Amino acid sequence: MGKEVEKASRKGVIYVLKNPSFPEYVKIGYADDLEKRLHQFNNSACLPFAFRVYCVYEVDGRLKDRDVHKLIDKLNPDLRAIETFDGKPRVREFYNITAEDAYEILYSIASISGTTSRLKKMKPEGHEAIDEALAMDIQDSGAVSYSEDYHIQKGGAAVRDLYYSLKERIMALNDDIFIEPKKLYIAFKAKSNICEAEIQKAKIKITINLRKGKLYDPENLAKDVSETGHWGSGDYMVSLYDEETLDYTVDLIRQAYDASRFQE
Repeated sequence: MGKEVEKASRKGVIYVLKNPSFPEYVKIGYADDLEKRLHQFNNSACLPFAFRVYCVYEVDGRLKDRDVHKLIDKLNPDLRAIETFDGKPRVREFYNITAEDAYEILYSIASISGTTSRLKKMKPEGHEAIDEALAMDIQDSGAVSYSEDYHIQKGGAAVRDLYYSLKERIMALNDDIFIEPKKLYIAFKAKSNICEAEIQKAKIKITINLRKGKLYDPENLAKDVSETGHWGSGDYMVSLYDEETLDYTVDLIRQAYDASRFQE
């Protein structure tokens, strides 16, 4: 990826960075020299894995990080990572979204201005894919455990109530269904994963474990994510904001459960 980063760094870029150390977040900002910025970020012994570039968007004029963040915060103020330290809020340039979601935000901006040719995804190098696989192996090995409450607390009050309603409906499909909290989501399982729920502040992102072409979705509520990076094991994703689409969403999930019953 080094040559691609060097080429992209000839102009200032808005960047999206990933790090297997905290896969639930991406880092978004601006840099005149992206290669130099990466060296700054990765010059720390505190990070098990290095930052890597997911995509860049070339811009003509210089920007400040806060200008980029202000734009994204206006699009969705619930994505930014904010913590309280010594009684004071600390606002970071980390966002609780997938790298693909961050890419889509930039793609929307580029589409409006007719500059989609300036938006580029970076192909991961071999060691980067290995690092991500290793990080997921650590998560799945049980070395670190995550609770259902760990995920529920990520949502606002309305989303937490929505999750409880969703859980009740899914568990009512059959008494062989159970949950298994992972680092990135809560998995609903029977013989295998039926769906995975990722709780965010303003919505629940649900990955339905069916292969592309296997979901009957006459209202086109589910998004095909078979060709994009995402968490979860299926090819379809639904964003649940309120109970208006809850019944329909559970009907989609029911299809994944029915399919799992016929698996060996």
